[in-house]
Amino acid sequence: MKIDTIAAALTALLATSAAGLAEPADKISDGAVKIGLILDMSGPYADVTGTGSLTAARMAVEDVGGKVLGKPIEVLVADHLNKPEIASAKAAEWFDREKLDALVDVAASSTALAAQDVAKQRNKIIMLNGPGTMRLTNESCGPQTVHYAYDTYALASGTGQAVVKQGGDSWFFLTVDYTFGHDLEKDTTNAVQAAGGKVFGSVRHPLNTADFSSFLLQAQASKAKIIGLANAGTDMIQAIKQAGEFGLTRQQKLAALLIYITDVHSLGLDVAQGMLLTAGFYWDLNDETRAWSRRYFERIGKMPNMSQAGVYSATTHYLNAVATAGTDETAAVMQAMRAAPINDFYAKNARIREDGRMVHDMHLVEVKKPEESKAPWDYYKVVATIPAEQAFQPLSASRCPLVRK
Repeated sequence: MKIDTIAAALTALLATSAAGLAEPADKISDGAVKIGLILDMSGPYADVTGTGSLTAARMAVEDVGGKVLGKPIEVLVADHLNKPEIASAKAAEWFDREKLDALVDVAASSTALAAQDVAKQRNKIIMLNGPGTMRLTNESCGPQTVHYAYDTYALASGTGQAVVKQGGDSWFFLTVDYTFGHDLEKDTTNAVQAAGGKVFGSVRHPLNTADFSSFLLQAQASKAKIIGLANAGTDMIQAIKQAGEFGLTRQQKLAALLIYITDVHSLGLDVAQGMLLTAGFYWDLNDETRAWSRRYFERIGKMPNMSQAGVYSATTHYLNAVATAGTDETAAVMQAMRAAPINDFYAKNARIREDGRMVHDMHLVEVKKPEESKAPWDYYKVVATIPAEQAFQPLSASRCPLVRK
């Protein structure tokens, strides 16, 4: 009996020890860290997110060695076709069936809001670089959300106020008819009026519009000095090209409120020269931005924009937080991400606030004239750097329930 008792005790002790030794592996659910991107791979935002954002995420995974805490990192991607119902269904499928740990981007605002709701329900992390709506960190904020690259407040306060200071004190908006466009128009209106300007009106167009003639006629009839383009991607490019063909730019100026360097490349400097815009990143800012961007260029043949570079930074920050936390459990990883400052080529001394907004410096830039550009993709000159605390909505004005006033 005594021998049996001793044997039983030894067996129990060995089992306990084995469990203790196995514990670190068990802290990574399902034996892998899985991240996902739900992007526009084929529509109006494919060039500003799409393959470029996926490439940036894969570079981040490679640069941390393809593993975290000894476990492999898997990257999933899907095309939401700019339909919120597809984005929410894919997010639910990945969280429930694939055991996805985090979304590191969902392109476009309406699709991002849909996926954010699913992430809240599943208590999963969602990081956002492509969408701009302020609702992500205001009314719809959640403890699992990080809004990383930019938002409509930062774009509006940077570009709107700068244009008014240069004499563009009367505005009319050409606005894409969904959440992002509405928010960008509203935030820019506030910025223009705060700077002493006036807004004469607006007209809204569907996403992925081919013919802007009727909308441009209304803008032209407004007699406003500035036509604010509260849209993005191919919609914005088409509007600028057709405005030139229409002769609108002979009497009025265009202000593209969200224009990426990839858009400038598509338009060409002859068309885009002189435009003021606000960006969270420019590839040619310094040695660090140039070094990373050239690596990216070798893979895709284009320089990265602020959303694509943001995906790399956000993905790296998430994976480092998993390593720090010793687990992929949501609360622990979010705590690690909030505690660690972001210091990389994308941002310096940046941080994630309690509302989920990643606050960092933004840059007001002007598109160069053709004769000022010395090399391919040498498109911007930095007019001013906007400090983080000025670039983004102050917490005192936040409508996020997580923020204590």
